[in-house]
Amino acid sequence: MMHTETLNRLRHDHNFAVINRKGERRTRLVLVLTLLTMILEIIAGVLFGSMALLADGWHMGTHVAAFMITLYAYRYSRRHAHDQTFAFSSGKVGVLGGFASCVALGVVALMMLIESGERILSPRIIQFDHALMVAGFGLFINFVCAMLLKDSHQHGHSHDHDKGRSHHEHHHDHNLKAAYFHVLADALTSVLAIIALYSGKYYGWNWLDPVMGIVGALVISKWSFSLMKETSPILLDESIALKHKAAIKEIIEDDADNRVADLHVWRLGADHFAAIIAVVSHHPQPPEHYKALLANAQTRQQHGGSPRLAHITVEVHQCQDGECKNEVS
Repeated sequence: MMHTETLNRLRHDHNFAVINRKGERRTRLVLVLTLLTMILEIIAGVLFGSMALLADGWHMGTHVAAFMITLYAYRYSRRHAHDQTFAFSSGKVGVLGGFASCVALGVVALMMLIESGERILSPRIIQFDHALMVAGFGLFINFVCAMLLKDSHQHGHSHDHDKGRSHHEHHHDHNLKAAYFHVLADALTSVLAIIALYSGKYYGWNWLDPVMGIVGALVISKWSFSLMKETSPILLDESIALKHKAAIKEIIEDDADNRVADLHVWRLGADHFAAIIAVVSHHPQPPEHYKALLANAQTRQQHGGSPRLAHITVEVHQCQDGECKNEVS
């Protein structure tokens, strides 16, 4: 019992999962709306003999699959937030869900390119009235879904009601961002389709339909690539930006005669970093002293966009007559 106070002081909170219950609920509603619209478009395509409606219906099926990935990632993160089998909680599960969804988004873009290319080589008869009616309805559903996800996407706070506390920090919810991009991709497809269908019906520009498909595929590919650039560094434990790494070293070395012998910084989740720092000094201080230096600096710079060091381990080496003594926290 004599070490209880010290142990409690040194233990860290290892829960870095983004729990966005509002985003989860709204994504579930968007999934239902998208699934119903997909079924409607497939049935309409069969009844009206419209290949365009059938293709768009199955295209929406890929978004349904992506929303299911999003919901599974939310559920898994929440259930395993305090699971000790993870080194630093399930904080990267939502990021992984976002990465998987952006891969699906890339597949959607590829399917659109292939289908558009086929329609350029082999033009098809388009039933403009039926296609316009269903495309307009699809756009309306996309607008509703976008409004449902927009608020949650822009205000991704993390709430933990199970423990009776609420974290009012802004978190990057890549899982929800991917779902939002899928809705935007569907809306963009509907808008371009309506433009092409009106042009074909009133001006005879049937060639515009596959061209708009190619334009939409290129825009969706750009969204997919941008999200992949955000999520893949987190999954690969990419280090902090060089300027922030240099700032950490400067904070430590500006205090007394300290020198940073080794510095490792990696991502625990979308918004949190961990650091292992080896310090060499003739006048060493306890590890808590160096952690306090970094904590005070982060407090001063919290509105300057500096990343958050959520878990810090400091190794202190005392140099004297060529020998070093170690103290690890």
